[in-house]
Amino acid sequence: MSEKKKLTTASGIPYANNEDSLTAGPRGPILIEDFILHEKMAHFNRERIPERVVHAKGSGAYGTFTVTHDITPYTRAKLFSEIGKQTKTFLRFSTVGGEKGSADSERDPRGFAVKFYTEDGNWDLVGNNTPVFFVKDPKKFGDFIHTQKRDPQTNMKSPTMMWDFWSLNPESLHQVLILMSDRGTPFSYRHMDGFGSHTFSFYNNKQERFYVKFHFKTKQGIQNFSNEEAAQMKAQDPDHAQRDLFESIENGEFPKWTLYIQVMPFEQAKTYHINPFDLTKVWPHGDYPLIEVGELELNENPDNYFAHVEQAAFAPAHVVDGIYYSPDKMLQGRILSYPDAQRYRLGANYEQIPVNRCPFAVNNYQRDGLMRVDGNGGANPNYFPNSFDNIEADSHYKQAAWPLDSLLADHYDRNAEGENDHYTQPGNLYRLMDFEAKQHTVKNIVSAMGGITGPKKDEIINRQLCHWFRADMSLGLAIAKGLELNLEKAMESMNH
Repeated sequence: MSEKKKLTTASGIPYANNEDSLTAGPRGPILIEDFILHEKMAHFNRERIPERVVHAKGSGAYGTFTVTHDITPYTRAKLFSEIGKQTKTFLRFSTVGGEKGSADSERDPRGFAVKFYTEDGNWDLVGNNTPVFFVKDPKKFGDFIHTQKRDPQTNMKSPTMMWDFWSLNPESLHQVLILMSDRGTPFSYRHMDGFGSHTFSFYNNKQERFYVKFHFKTKQGIQNFSNEEAAQMKAQDPDHAQRDLFESIENGEFPKWTLYIQVMPFEQAKTYHINPFDLTKVWPHGDYPLIEVGELELNENPDNYFAHVEQAAFAPAHVVDGIYYSPDKMLQGRILSYPDAQRYRLGANYEQIPVNRCPFAVNNYQRDGLMRVDGNGGANPNYFPNSFDNIEADSHYKQAAWPLDSLLADHYDRNAEGENDHYTQPGNLYRLMDFEAKQHTVKNIVSAMGGITGPKKDEIINRQLCHWFRADMSLGLAIAKGLELNLEKAMESMNH
């Protein structure tokens, strides 16, 4: 039998009374000198760090990414350097709009964030289970998220807020249609696809550049709840997705995804008929087919939820050599906002938390700050350049200059010509659905729009109905019928 451990304070001082406070006599008041009581209560009061503003409730696991196909003609990123190469990963799934105590089966997009622990640093691929998003400009992001949270007066979720925003931003239509289909209520995290969503870029050893999108296809098969099944699971087990993921890994049924990429030659981005950097659009697979890359397997549950899942910090800013950004406006906004959010939530030294720490060399001149736990650089210099250490910048990692002149002219307009077609892709998506999927989607939309209330109810409904009609006439008619609207007036509102 192993030797028993002594009970100690946080500073390592052993103590004996963990259940009884120090009092003035057996029945007297508690004495202020009972430091153990103060320490226990003070730490308890601080156990909760600030909740994520979005993606508050999540589940996560460690795993392995294995390269199965050669993509070195497109990228020099070391994790893709040879077939069979393995890289440790951490994947966090989440719901987006709900609080930490919300149900896993809510109608909501799902976060799909992967941290690759590569020898060139940590690469965070931070996406969702959908290839598109509600808005394409980061200036709209905060306003949109406010509509998914609680009404400032009633402190309740408000369908009126949501549909008012969506009806005033037709660029949301593509994502809203996906959300209102059964894909908005996945059965579990294991049974859904994941997407990097944004457009990123690759560059190879020849400094040739390509634009790229990332797709993770589940090997468990797609499985969704119907609206009724999702509501039932919400009442039966609000932590269903967390339980399913944890238990499957504990039982050795390791979830797997196949990683694919779409690749667009750099020059084609200038003339392609769809803005390739618009987060509300997909790249048609007929033009840019999926290219297989490798397999992601989750095979290790964290031994402590808070230490690993809650403290996991992801940032799209974290790309590694061979991978870079693009002019995607939402991506550009997230490059700044995500690290800022993590510094607020976890502190300036959040990268030193084990789940976030690069397992390979980290050499820089950052010092001090709250919760610095790595020795703070010891006696080494805290400035660069200096004459005392042997840290140097490696010219191998220098990128060739980007040809921004033509790129800026073609893609950096605030509202470039021809980029306001918000209806073709949602309409195409609806027409791809089978009969049952169409029925469920219409039923879900009718149910959701039925929650619109207040003096602007008719205005909001008619405005949103116009968008549905423009995407697909039969979709608009089905929704109008489901809402028991006068079809003649509905058609008239569309013409206006």
